[in-house]
Amino acid sequence: MSRTERTADLPPSQPEPDPRQGRRRGRRRKPSRSRAGAATVGTAAVLVAAAGGWLAFGPQGALLTTAASVAPVRAEDGTTAARVQSGSLDVGHVSSPAANRSDRNDGTVAELPGVGPAFRAKIPASADQVLLVSGEGRNSAHSTATLWTRTADGRWQPGTAWPAHNALKGWTPDHHLDDLRSPVGVYPLSDAGGLRPNPGTKLPYYRDANFTIGGKGFEGEDLEGSFDYVVAIDYNRVAGTSPLDGTKPLGPAKGGGIWVHVDHGGPTHACVSLAEQDMVALVRALDPAAHPVIVMGDEASLAA
Repeated sequence: MSRTERTADLPPSQPEPDPRQGRRRGRRRKPSRSRAGAATVGTAAVLVAAAGGWLAFGPQGALLTTAASVAPVRAEDGTTAARVQSGSLDVGHVSSPAANRSDRNDGTVAELPGVGPAFRAKIPASADQVLLVSGEGRNSAHSTATLWTRTADGRWQPGTAWPAHNALKGWTPDHHLDDLRSPVGVYPLSDAGGLRPNPGTKLPYYRDANFTIGGKGFEGEDLEGSFDYVVAIDYNRVAGTSPLDGTKPLGPAKGGGIWVHVDHGGPTHACVSLAEQDMVALVRALDPAAHPVIVMGDEASLAA
């Protein structure tokens, strides 16, 4: 939110300035007449890293090409492929990490896509709901939010992907007051509230007239209604209290009052914002029994 949003320079009872998929079978094919010297080997081929590059072996272990001939490439669906630089061989998809696609035709995945081991380790074992907010770039105010639910067998089922905004200047692993960046991290979602009545959430919901907001955002957009529904992000706050509670255990310099709230059409100060109907859907879906958390940050940071 902008400085005109009810986040900066508010009394202690108010929030911080937040004016804001295994293997595909392949067949050995004859060289294409239109591609002299070229041949394609199916996915039964295996790539082995070598000191000088990559080695490609066929199903029976035959060496198909030399290390210098092959270079790994990454497909858009997250699978690994290799292409022979000399044009003598083209190896198709070789591996396809389950973490990046569903391999059971039920839409579930083994791991949250785009979330690396460092961040996965931060997600509590008790968390059966994860709001994954993935930013387009370190300095971008645009992101995508998806509520994931853990299934009985420990896999993850995605909800709808919602467009979202984050802070004006993007993301930071070390948030400070007024740096205009959203904090990268994993945080519980414990409490909700807003100006309007509880839309049906199981979270503690605090309705309060002090969620009123006015003024203009960074792009001249109206801020009115931005706090109609909010979910407090447990960054530098005390869980179990109203999102309006200004207590900051890490001290005021580390900022606070960071929420998921209704989108006003532009960047925020440090919050994450969703369109009103998406915000209502989120608030209704969150369940304290599922110990929901938000995993938030730019794509590169989350992949760590």
